[in-house]
Amino acid sequence: MNFDFDVIQRSWVYLFQVGMVFTLKLTLLSLIGATLLGTLLALMKLSGNRIVSKTATEYVNLVRSIPLVLVIFWFYFLVPYLGAWVIGSSEPVQVGAFTSSLVTFVLFEAAYFCEIIRAGIQSIPRGQVGAAYALGMTYWQSMGSIVLPQAFRMMIPVLLTQTIILFQDVSLVYVLSITDFVGAASKVAQRDGRLVEMYLFVAVVYFIISFSLSLLVKRLNRRLAFVR
Repeated sequence: MNFDFDVIQRSWVYLFQVGMVFTLKLTLLSLIGATLLGTLLALMKLSGNRIVSKTATEYVNLVRSIPLVLVIFWFYFLVPYLGAWVIGSSEPVQVGAFTSSLVTFVLFEAAYFCEIIRAGIQSIPRGQVGAAYALGMTYWQSMGSIVLPQAFRMMIPVLLTQTIILFQDVSLVYVLSITDFVGAASKVAQRDGRLVEMYLFVAVVYFIISFSLSLLVKRLNRRLAFVR
């Protein structure tokens, strides 16, 4: 009966121009970094060197066993001191909330992207790698020119699904009082005393975006299944 649509109408431009822009920027940069690091970890896990493979395996197992929100807190408070240790400074380095969050999501999500990419690489017939070696190609040449292009094509739906999860996980930076989409809505809600309206609006927006992306994933799955 007392639902106030006017507070949404007054604040939606601010929410999208400030909050959603931050959320999408952090999601995109984290996706790029996590994909690159995840690919490296996947290649390390598949390496014939036991030390390299064991290192990547232990990293993935460690990261996947820790709650993301705890990792966000750790890196937010530890990264300034780690930066000071690297450059030999006596004072913590001011890296900023965005940089700290980006480092957190890249390192955390890379563990999940690693398993997706590893499974994609292993789905490519080993005979193709053998043929590449027979043509005189090195391990890295065969991976870069033959295996990874095919693997990434088959992994697109799964990678998009993980991207949706990443997009939703970014909202956890709200606990650091960062003005992402949820944080911006929270500021408006507390300023105007309209928590129900703002958080319901946030839920609707997240649902529309996530559901639309999930429909895209289903379409890609059908198309790839038809190609196979």
